[in-house]
Amino acid sequence: MKFLKEFKEFAVKGNMMDMAIGIIIGASFNKVIDVLVKKVFLPPLSLMTDGLNFQNKRYILREEVLNSKGKTTTEEVAIYYGELFEVVLDFLIVGLTVFLVVKAMNKLRDKSQDVKNKTVKTPKDIELLAKLSDLMEEQNALLKASKK
Repeated sequence: MKFLKEFKEFAVKGNMMDMAIGIIIGASFNKVIDVLVKKVFLPPLSLMTDGLNFQNKRYILREEVLNSKGKTTTEEVAIYYGELFEVVLDFLIVGLTVFLVVKAMNKLRDKSQDVKNKTVKTPKDIELLAKLSDLMEEQNALLKASKK
């Protein structure tokens, strides 16, 4: 029973929900990036390179060998560098997008944590800490003045 209670607390707390939301959004984000690379970026790149299809580009190490009936006796061995190019492009787009999103979120967070910025509502804990800091500075100034 204790195990079930602990699991219930874990499941109900924000950590598991945040993780689930992150995984769902990540999976959807992956689909968007996949379409963006394959359907938006690669076709113009292929057009610029005279119809080159990157996904099929490969360096053949050993040719396929067929017998007299047309059946494969020895499989082709190849390095598919075109597919690697697509995956690297995926990675770069995802990395750039995540960087831009994190940069924008940090900018918004910095704005909200600036107590002097009245355009964005400052969280209560930041406000209280700022007031506490101001009071401590006043107190220190009064103590220094009284010692002189």
